[in-house]
Amino acid sequence: MRRSAFDKLISWTGLALAALLVVAGGLASWAHFFIGDQVQSQLVAQRITMPEGDALTSLSDEDRDALEPFAGSQLDTGSEARAFADHYILAHMNASSGNRTYEEVSGEFMQLSDAEKASEAGQQVAALRQSLFMGNTLRGLLLNAYAFGTVGLIAGIAAIASFVGAVVLALLALLGLRHASSKEAELATI
Repeated sequence: MRRSAFDKLISWTGLALAALLVVAGGLASWAHFFIGDQVQSQLVAQRITMPEGDALTSLSDEDRDALEPFAGSQLDTGSEARAFADHYILAHMNASSGNRTYEEVSGEFMQLSDAEKASEAGQQVAALRQSLFMGNTLRGLLLNAYAFGTVGLIAGIAAIASFVGAVVLALLALLGLRHASSKEAELATI
C-alpha cells in the first residue's frame, strides 16, 4: 500500500469518527437540555422557596453554610434540591426525632400495644413516624432531582468533549488528506 493511500484511509476514517462524535455530541446536548428542563419544571411546580433569615438561625453552621447561597430563591436546580433535602429537611427530621430514623421510630410504634398506641404518648410516636415518613419521601424526590440534574450536567460536559474531539479529528483528517494530495503530486512529478 502506497503512503498516500494509507494517508487517505486514515484521514477518511478520522472524518467518519468526527461525524460520529458530532452525532454523539448532538445526542448528549439533547440529553443535557432535556434533563435540565425537566428537573427545573418539576421543581418549580413544587413552589418551594429556599429558607432565609430566621429559618436558618436554628440550624448548625454546616447546614446554614450549605443553604445561605440559595437563601430566598426559588428551588429550581438539582444543587438547590440537594441542599434543601440534606441541610434543611434532614436537619429538622433529626431535631424532631433525636437523630432517630423513620425505621427506628416506626419500629418503636409497631412494638406498642393497641392501648399504648391509643395513648397520648403513642399518638406522639405515630405523628413523629408520619412526619419522618413524609420527610423521607420528600427528601427522596428532591435527591432524585439532584441526581438527574447531575446526569444532565455530565451529558453537557460529554457534548462539549464530543464536539471538541470532532473538530480536532476533522482538522487532522483534512491535514492528512492535504498531505496525501501533496505526496501524490510529488510522485507524479518524478
